[in-house]
Amino acid sequence: MATLTNTHPSLKKAWHSLCRSSDATAVPHKETLMGEDWVVWRGPNGQVNVFRDLCPHRLAPLSIGKCEGDNIRCGYHGWVFDTSGDCVEIPALGEDATIPPRAKLTGPAGVHESHGMVFIAPEEPLTPAPTLSVMDNSNFQIGDLPVITTRASAGLLADNFLDMAHFPFVHAATFGAESERLVPPYTVTRDGFTFEAAYEHDFANREDPGVEAGIRPLIQRRRLTYRYIAPFHLELAIEFLDAGGTNVIGFFLTPQDADTVRIYSSLWRDDLDGSEERMKEAVDFEIAVVEEDLALQGTFKNLSLPLNITTEVHTRADKTTIELRRILDDFVEAASK
Repeated sequence: MATLTNTHPSLKKAWHSLCRSSDATAVPHKETLMGEDWVVWRGPNGQVNVFRDLCPHRLAPLSIGKCEGDNIRCGYHGWVFDTSGDCVEIPALGEDATIPPRAKLTGPAGVHESHGMVFIAPEEPLTPAPTLSVMDNSNFQIGDLPVITTRASAGLLADNFLDMAHFPFVHAATFGAESERLVPPYTVTRDGFTFEAAYEHDFANREDPGVEAGIRPLIQRRRLTYRYIAPFHLELAIEFLDAGGTNVIGFFLTPQDADTVRIYSSLWRDDLDGSEERMKEAVDFEIAVVEEDLALQGTFKNLSLPLNITTEVHTRADKTTIELRRILDDFVEAASK
């Protein structure tokens, strides 16, 4: 396997972000993953239900239907399906209807809800269900970035998120410190289809109120801890060693089709004293950071990630992105068996 595209068949054997938990309501709606449409709704019992967005009768999209209790009714001929996907009513046949055995919805291999996101595995997953290091920590305030839909490669966006050497160049207007070009030695610890890596560096802390107040200098120290779960679930915990506090960035990529990715990103902060205004400022700042990355990513013509590490030139500063390629290469090989 030389490259990984957004719609490579192996990706069906992994967990993927489908939508935010807040998007799963009593009104069914459509989400797209790797070119396939899924209908999502949440019943009164609180369960999130996900099935292929096709009624087996005339293949109409179920997302144009409506929820009735925990069930969903197709908007075309009124067939009703329960949360297991079984048809329980066909209005045209009356109360004594014999339900055809094939009148069933097609669901994913698994549905998983965690840290404000709904994930699905289209086929039996080889990867672990996504988690977040601080998801059960009540000390953290949560702020969601707007969902971004963009022309991109999910693999290249993951590569960009894990890359440490581009900060002073791509992010010069936000946090990149021009003087801090050197990436210090660091280690990457792999566990199956996941890894963790941490290192410290100097950066321009333009968010810190202490800078404007003259309490602390602009250039400060921070520790970055990256956590990766294949294929496209990424987390970065930023510990502000001078200003204090932690900012955890969740970065969840949904390959919608060959050329399109939806980016779900949220912040978990324990240093804003519950201030909604400061959280909005933090979210706006992170939006600016993402926009800097997307301006660069938008210049790529080939929307695929090379997995053979001999295709590109790598250095010791690229340990995280090399490990990304190795894990995904191993995953593709395992998924093909």
